[in-house]
Amino acid sequence: MLEHEKDIWQQGFTAIAGIDEVGRGCLFGDVVAAAVILPMGHVLEGVNDSKKLSEKKRELLFDQIMNEAISVGIGIVNVEDIEAINIKQASRLAMKQAVEKLDQLPDYLLVDAENVDIELPQSAIIHGDALSQSIAAASIIAKVTRDRMCAEWDEQYPEYGIAVHKGYATKHHREMLLRYGPTPLHRKLFIRKIMAQLEVQENDLQTEQLLFDLI
Repeated sequence: MLEHEKDIWQQGFTAIAGIDEVGRGCLFGDVVAAAVILPMGHVLEGVNDSKKLSEKKRELLFDQIMNEAISVGIGIVNVEDIEAINIKQASRLAMKQAVEKLDQLPDYLLVDAENVDIELPQSAIIHGDALSQSIAAASIIAKVTRDRMCAEWDEQYPEYGIAVHKGYATKHHREMLLRYGPTPLHRKLFIRKIMAQLEVQENDLQTEQLLFDLI
């Protein structure tokens, strides 16, 4: 998990920020990114792609990373902005915000499969959260941060099960969308097909009601 970092340290860089985002593929809620600078040579046991860790393990590692990192920055882009600039650009914006919120300016960025719109040397690593400790640490910070936001959203909209599926397009989430319709935090561009299905269902019900009235 430190091979990429070692290569960069050998080039003379000392403050590497790992960057990752979470929530890109969701139907609901904000996209969240994190940037994490760890001390040179520091090893975090058990750190991995946040999706491969249990919730309990992520929470423990979240606290450890927050305590042991040189600096942590978190960027959040809301649904309104996601709709305005598209999810790819929103994810990149959240990453840029995360870097800008670091207490220390990094001299190199390791990014999970993206480029950050900032004038710093950087490398985009495919599946970086499974290959780089710095990116994996960022993925954990971003994931836990967004999961906690999902718990709050769940209290606001309990019908949808946000705390369980985190806003992704699970069968239950789609069924609840069809039953209750979208909330202000649903990404309208992401749910067009589901809403089209709802419109068909409503039209069918209206047709059935009309036929019943005629009878």
